[in-house]
Amino acid sequence: MRQSWYLCIGFASLFTLGLTPALRAQPLTPEAVNLDPDVVEESPVLQRWLEAVPDVGKDIRHDPSFRSRVRLGYSNFPSTAGQGGWHGGVEDLFLGDSAATVSAGYQGTWSGDRATWGGDLRYYLRPLGDYFNVAPVVGYRHITTEGQQTDGINLGIKVQFALSRTGAADLALQQSFVSVGTAAEVGITSLSLGYAIAPHLRLATDLEKQNSRYEKDSRVGISLEWLF
Repeated sequence: MRQSWYLCIGFASLFTLGLTPALRAQPLTPEAVNLDPDVVEESPVLQRWLEAVPDVGKDIRHDPSFRSRVRLGYSNFPSTAGQGGWHGGVEDLFLGDSAATVSAGYQGTWSGDRATWGGDLRYYLRPLGDYFNVAPVVGYRHITTEGQQTDGINLGIKVQFALSRTGAADLALQQSFVSVGTAAEVGITSLSLGYAIAPHLRLATDLEKQNSRYEKDSRVGISLEWLF
């Protein structure tokens, strides 16, 4: 992706600096810009620029600064006698070219004393290329803790900071509530941080608190994420 933008910027310089006003007014062809037709045939980026000069600034603002990913990792539950467990799921899977994403996941102890599963729909309100974004969250959660169960609609908000436009690093905070307004209401606060260790692989950690009238639960997780 980064190499493609460098090629775009270089090609933009060719149009803005290297061509005379008379040539700029002519239809662009590989011959007009002195390019080998074989090079053009092998480069979708060059083909796009020859058809029409794109708005690079607009493209950068709308090219997502974060990436969809699948995660799998280990969880520790300090509030449940420090039991261990696992978690996994998919995060921010884009719905077509829209600003909407879906996420789904599971977390639980090996013994089954704690378990939470469900999914969310998010809609990012700012341009996807921004380093800072906010998304309302609507989803579903099923929670089992200390012999009690809660399930229902999950409503909340997510705030995301893209520390790198390539998805190499980001920080996210999400606050949501399950079964809002009922005696079984549960508030869920999660903070996550991810950092790339390879082009398609990240190491991530997350902290989570679940608060209800009856229990105050916590979880610490570390996982590997595959970016796509």
